[in-house]
Amino acid sequence: MLKPAAARFLGSFVAAAAVSSAAWAFQPEAVATTAADWSAELWSTARSGDADRLGTLLRGIHSDTDAGALLSLKGAAEHYQANVQQREADRALRIGEARTELASCLEQVRQDAGTTRLGEALVLALELVELQGGSLQAGDLMADPLLTETVTMALDAARSAEAAGRWLESSELFYRLHVLFDIDQRYKADIDRLSRRLSMIRLYVPELYWEMRNARRIEEGEEPLPPYNPTGDRFEDKLAGIDFWLVVKSIEVAGSRHVDGDAARGMLVTGLGGVETMATTTQLARVFPGLGDEMARQAFVAALQAERQKIAEFEREITAREIRAVVTGVLDLAKRTVKIPDEALLHEFGNGAMGSLDDYSTIIWPDEVRRFERNTRGEFVGIGVQIQHDELQRIKVVTPLEGTPAQRAGFRADDVITEVNGLSTTGFTLDQAVDVITGPANTRVTVTVEREQEGGVVEKEFTLLRSPIKLRSVKGWKRLGASEEEWDWFVDRESDIGYVRLTQFTESTAEDLRRAVDSMRGEGLSGLVLDLRFNPGGLLDQAVEVVGEFVPSGVVVTTENADGVRTGVEKVKGSGELADVPVAILVNEGSASASEIVSGALQDYAHEGKLDAIVIGKRSFGKGSVQNAWPLPTAAESMLKVTTQYYRLPGGRLIHRRPGMTEWGVEPDLSVDMLPSQNEEAITIRRDADVLPLDENGQVVVTGEAQANPDDLLTKGIDLQLEAAVVLLKSRAASARPAQIAEKTVGAGI
Repeated sequence: MLKPAAARFLGSFVAAAAVSSAAWAFQPEAVATTAADWSAELWSTARSGDADRLGTLLRGIHSDTDAGALLSLKGAAEHYQANVQQREADRALRIGEARTELASCLEQVRQDAGTTRLGEALVLALELVELQGGSLQAGDLMADPLLTETVTMALDAARSAEAAGRWLESSELFYRLHVLFDIDQRYKADIDRLSRRLSMIRLYVPELYWEMRNARRIEEGEEPLPPYNPTGDRFEDKLAGIDFWLVVKSIEVAGSRHVDGDAARGMLVTGLGGVETMATTTQLARVFPGLGDEMARQAFVAALQAERQKIAEFEREITAREIRAVVTGVLDLAKRTVKIPDEALLHEFGNGAMGSLDDYSTIIWPDEVRRFERNTRGEFVGIGVQIQHDELQRIKVVTPLEGTPAQRAGFRADDVITEVNGLSTTGFTLDQAVDVITGPANTRVTVTVEREQEGGVVEKEFTLLRSPIKLRSVKGWKRLGASEEEWDWFVDRESDIGYVRLTQFTESTAEDLRRAVDSMRGEGLSGLVLDLRFNPGGLLDQAVEVVGEFVPSGVVVTTENADGVRTGVEKVKGSGELADVPVAILVNEGSASASEIVSGALQDYAHEGKLDAIVIGKRSFGKGSVQNAWPLPTAAESMLKVTTQYYRLPGGRLIHRRPGMTEWGVEPDLSVDMLPSQNEEAITIRRDADVLPLDENGQVVVTGEAQANPDDLLTKGIDLQLEAAVVLLKSRAASARPAQIAEKTVGAGI
């Protein structure tokens, strides 16, 4: 997102955009006359972020200057400039349309059309802000009465819905307000509070949660959900293994090891607050009848509030004995009043306590350990299918994964999973489906599917042995075959520009990247796009190893405590295999944690002149903190994840977005904006192009339908960030290898 100053009155923005586009098209200016000089200036200009000068240089490519080397580049540059102009025209058009639609929405809300239309109004307001590339500050609202009215009406409705116990409705409105005011985070506390209530309803009264979601869908004019399915949804099963010592040890360890110092007192205060939130979520009386006894509930809440006040007034550190006494006191109090089971109280006390620390510290409860390990290790134990909901909310197979039990057994894309071990999947959430299909290695699971084929729908039953399934985190430009390793690694074959997308950092990311690099090197790699957009991060050691592919030695990150005192350093000793290859690194708001470490470290080394690299896109997420995970010494398998340090990049920048900060993350060298519609279309094309339907023999199934083509991202001007990267890398290739490119250009014309 752009800085707040960029988010001003929409009409002024449209005028500025029009001037900017005209400057790209009509300003003549002298440029370098040789390919090498021109390329060097283009690269340095892009790294400085000077978009106007960059446009001038791109327009200055002449086919009579190193003609063979630059002929292809001239066409690519003109195509990119045309797409930038089209983006600005589309932006101006969409701003006008969205303002008209927003005014219409607000008029309907004034006529008491309900919060559904108000939610739509907030979505339009958010789109308008995104079209400007920024987030709202208080001053920006004063400049636009339409946005001011939208926010005022939405805030009133959100507060009214919460007061009436319409948690889902209130949460939706507060969430959209939170996104609008992302910079100052003014509604974060509201979102946290409502999220806790909804997570409790989802856990303890899942059928009620289904009822709430279904009612909202019908209100919004969508098809009702399938009937609620309770399979795997009992809270008693999900709370199995939770005991007193699990929660007490979590508070003791997290309270002493958290980056911000001793935190146990605050954890007890918010832990009691979590239990109070539980007691005031009256819908939970469906499963905890004691909450329906108003006198008992009020006595319980009053005692919790008194205890919170007492602990909050402590002016010393809390001892381990006091932690145990507080937790014991809550359990005893509940037995005398609302009679909520110990496991449920401990669950909410623990979640509330961890909530006082930061967004990333958490207890990994026994039923969550398997999911946590799957996300961090990049593998899970299951049958090997990608699934999603179809338009009827059924569990549909996107494709079996190559070499997995599902693929060998004969699963096909578009099979609908109707039963697992004889239990119907009607109404399943995706989490329910994952939980019942996955399981311990070498155990059997029976899955029934419906398949459409000539003559009608047939039912097939498969009994499979669950096995470890590896998830690939390194992807290329275009899938070539059934194997996840069969990729065309080149986004531009003419100029030998490679493309690698890292979806996360798992245990095999660095190794898989090395194989991809070896493959590209063998075919004459002249430049590389490293796409880290929407990469949420992962394992630090893998991020360090990835940096080592570009930088043979040096610091990747240092770690420090809340006072800025250095606590550690991560250095790399790598191959530096790509040290001599120009690299364009793509980041956006979805690039977080390990992807920010990689992009930020490479950017710093490039600024020092040790690497030929540029970062392109939008500012990254700002998650630069260290979480350590420890197994808890309890009867059931559980873990504790706590933020213990902050990361600082080699050049001294702090990545993490701490409260009150206006600068965070990795700022690209060259900021390239994409419209919301472009982002959505690019994500869809990329997702669909990555999936090839397979049969039981591991062969790609030819469906007769056109496969999504990633080339459309460039040829149709959808992914301007990627296109900018390719144009800049083509310029590098043109200056480095004019003779080879001339041969390719001539050959292509024969």
